[in-house]
Amino acid sequence: MTGGDRQSALVYADSFWFKYTLSAVAAVVAETVTYPLDLTKTRLMIQGEKNVEGNSITVQKRGMVSTVIGIVREEGATKIFQGLTPALYRHIVYTGCRMSIYEIIREKVLKRNPDGSFPIWKSSLGGLTAGAMGQFIASPADLVKVQMQMEGRRRLEGKPPRVKNTAQAFRKIITEEGFRGLYRGVVPNVQRAALVNMGDLATYDTVKQRILRNTSLKDNWVTHTISSACSGLVAATLGTPADVVKTRIMNQPTENGRGTLYKGTLDCLVKTVRQEGFFALYKGFLPIWARMAPWSLTFWISFEEIRKLCGASSF
Repeated sequence: MTGGDRQSALVYADSFWFKYTLSAVAAVVAETVTYPLDLTKTRLMIQGEKNVEGNSITVQKRGMVSTVIGIVREEGATKIFQGLTPALYRHIVYTGCRMSIYEIIREKVLKRNPDGSFPIWKSSLGGLTAGAMGQFIASPADLVKVQMQMEGRRRLEGKPPRVKNTAQAFRKIITEEGFRGLYRGVVPNVQRAALVNMGDLATYDTVKQRILRNTSLKDNWVTHTISSACSGLVAATLGTPADVVKTRIMNQPTENGRGTLYKGTLDCLVKTVRQEGFFALYKGFLPIWARMAPWSLTFWISFEEIRKLCGASSF
């Protein structure tokens, strides 16, 4: 390969669409590996929810482990992956967008300091913006994922099936609620993504750069592992309350295109705290963190290593 060809290859490897594809591939790997924990946290978030009469919707309350065992025993082992297809669709759009937008903000909008550092306030603002924009685009796939995740529980409670597969779920929502129905729960969904990415992207970027500047560690899997462990914990702590709210709004039954349990984000937040206590906003925190930690680890190591193999610059 000539010098010109090598330079062209490096430019292509650092292009928007190439990095978008790499982040999407890494996200698909991470999502598939950790998906059962995502299903578990969704089930836990719905527990204790009240119907319009004030009665508990979920008959039986379970912890994280018993929820997983119950799904396998009562619904079948394959059901721990129910909803994986729209989850992958979502991440191809969401993660591809959020990662690419964050790098654009970091390199071309807010820009690094002359010494190459990127202040926490800039990385936090960049994470908030990138997460919000990526999730807004991907919100319809998230709505379908949440509804599919709850199908097994609905059947056990004697309720009729709501969706059969991804394509049918999209058609059903559009038919009954119109195109706007695909964006039910978009406000808490975007809020959650903004908070999660402020924790994830800003923490990973900040921790990684400080490790490289202040220690003898190199830009390798050890540094990536430490950075991803920190980012997963911060992201789970910031994002869980908004995750609970968006999950309940997306899963609630509708009548004439309107939710029957909650009027909106604030109404859901107030009712949840009033009826179940403040810590109801952290239902599912353990599986969220238990999932987000390996998700972040799998994603960031895959992402960084794939970039390195393809000749793209390190994140």
